Amino acid sequence: MSVMSPPLLKSVVDVLTAFDADHTEWRLSDLARHLDVPTSTLHEQLAALSATGLLLKVGRGQYRLGWRLLKLSSALYGSLPWYAPAHDAMERVARGTHRLAFLCVLDAGRVLCIARSVQGRDGPPVAGELDFELPAHATASGKLLLALAGHPLSPQVTAFTPLTFTDPQAWPALAAGIRQDGYAVTADEWATGTGSVAVPIRGAGGTVLAALGVSVPTPRLRERDSLLRALRDAADGVSDGLGYRRA
Repeated sequence: MSVMSPPLLKSVVDVLTAFDADHTEWRLSDLARHLDVPTSTLHEQLAALSATGLLLKVGRGQYRLGWRLLKLSSALYGSLPWYAPAHDAMERVARGTHRLAFLCVLDAGRVLCIARSVQGRDGPPVAGELDFELPAHATASGKLLLALAGHPLSPQVTAFTPLTFTDPQAWPALAAGIRQDGYAVTADEWATGTGSVAVPIRGAGGTVLAALGVSVPTPRLRERDSLLRALRDAADGVSDGLGYRRA
């Protein structure tokens, strides 16, 4: 049985992750330029991925994600007993606050937004409405997950605005405050005009499973207390149902 080499595996992952909310379809030539690979090599990879159902050829040299990925995503979510109640809690927060609500997880040091809801949202758009990977140091979910996991802050973080937190020396004190408060908040750190608040969802034994949060126009952070109540009520309900018992 042949084994896929690490470089080949990485190239396949690069192809699949090139598809996102802003690029639901790719033409062969455009994707080759985006990935900086020869068109002939990429054509072979796209043909192989199409044959497996991971990609779907929708026109001459044009591709989109295949239906087989739905089976994989269903299997993934089905393996997470906390996902369904957490998703329901996120929807309730979105309806109750009229804000963009989301669920994020920490994966190998990266903060991934695995679900979001805009049900009943009021106000202008905010940063991160379509992003899958979020900047850990500039978002409430990222700071919360990093702090609760005891991770350091990378010295190579990007300053998106003048208010972005980028000081690794000051991070331990900030992280300790987040752990003590049980929530994280940001204002104008990822993008001017966007703020966020996040609280943890925990499993039995206290394991941090995800961050439940909301993104709001920065002026709406004056509603932080009410946002926190809504988030904590929802997150605590999920955590309690999963067997978490606070000390």
